[in-house]
Amino acid sequence: MFPSNKKIRVLVVDDSVLARTMISNGLSASPRIEIAGTAINAKDARAKIDQLRPDVMTLDVEMPGMNGIDFLKQLLPAVPLPVILVSSLDLRVFDALSAGAVDFVRKPEPGQNESFVRALTSKVISAAGAKVRPRPGVITAAPRTAAAPVGGARVPTTGSKPLLPAPPLLGGRPSLDATIIALGASTGGTEATLEVMKRLPADIPAMLIVQHMPTGFTQMYADRLNRLCHMEVREAKNGDELHRGLALLAPADYQMRIVRSGMKYTVSCMPGEKVSGHRPSVDALFFSMAEQVKCKMAGIIMTGMGRDGADGLLKMRQAGAYTIGQDKESSVVYGMPMVAYNIGAVQIQGSCEDIAGILLRQLQRW
Repeated sequence: MFPSNKKIRVLVVDDSVLARTMISNGLSASPRIEIAGTAINAKDARAKIDQLRPDVMTLDVEMPGMNGIDFLKQLLPAVPLPVILVSSLDLRVFDALSAGAVDFVRKPEPGQNESFVRALTSKVISAAGAKVRPRPGVITAAPRTAAAPVGGARVPTTGSKPLLPAPPLLGGRPSLDATIIALGASTGGTEATLEVMKRLPADIPAMLIVQHMPTGFTQMYADRLNRLCHMEVREAKNGDELHRGLALLAPADYQMRIVRSGMKYTVSCMPGEKVSGHRPSVDALFFSMAEQVKCKMAGIIMTGMGRDGADGLLKMRQAGAYTIGQDKESSVVYGMPMVAYNIGAVQIQGSCEDIAGILLRQLQRW
């Protein structure tokens, strides 16, 4: 955790002088942050990192010369510096997160500078204490292979590089037809969630996912998971019915809750108030699971700042759910899972690479 009595030194990297000025002025208004310097491109940034030794770097994804993704792939294995991406609505932001960036904010539309600065300031403060996990390669989103029926298994690919082989199918077990899994994550969660999802079989019980993410990106993130994982993944719509082999991602700026109607379960996706400071909120989903679900259920809480999801996971456990928390060693930010563990909401902890195995072993017992 970053010392609270020390200012966070930030290097702002953007080829636009207007963007550099706006970001620098906005961040420096926080008493927790000081601007260590600015850079106009990757080459300039690399030199200034050695010279200024910032605690966090904000980075534009699209820059002349070397782009932000290639820069991160070169930088992070040598210098594990927390990086917050500043990106337009662009799928390449997920490639940059895969390369090791901690989080991202969407570039502001006209008139949105104030909300942009608030979001960026919050993410910089979170990133200062983040554990950077540089990755050896970047997974790019290639066209998805056709999904096999439940009796078969497809192997999704990314270009010429296959992902993990398809895990064995769970098979036609009625108990798993009536099982629901909920997963919540925040900072560092896009890649941590992928690490879990790509290890799960195509016929996994119905899943609901909340990932804190700016408007516009949840559809792209759901599409990415759909290409890289064995089950079907899509952005949730109000009224969607749950079934095996389907994972639904909460749309940005909507609260997703589960709704029971007899033996069927659907999702409600409504604007609503923020819960635990977020929309979508992990707590909103988890509280609804505890209240509505009358079949077997599992809850998973992963990397993120703050405590969203901790209280809801405790309610789920008290209602009979099997609960899993990401461990400190693999969490980019050990906040949400730490609080959940400390209040007794978590039955077992594991790394993002091990959580799928922990879940599958429990499903086999059911």
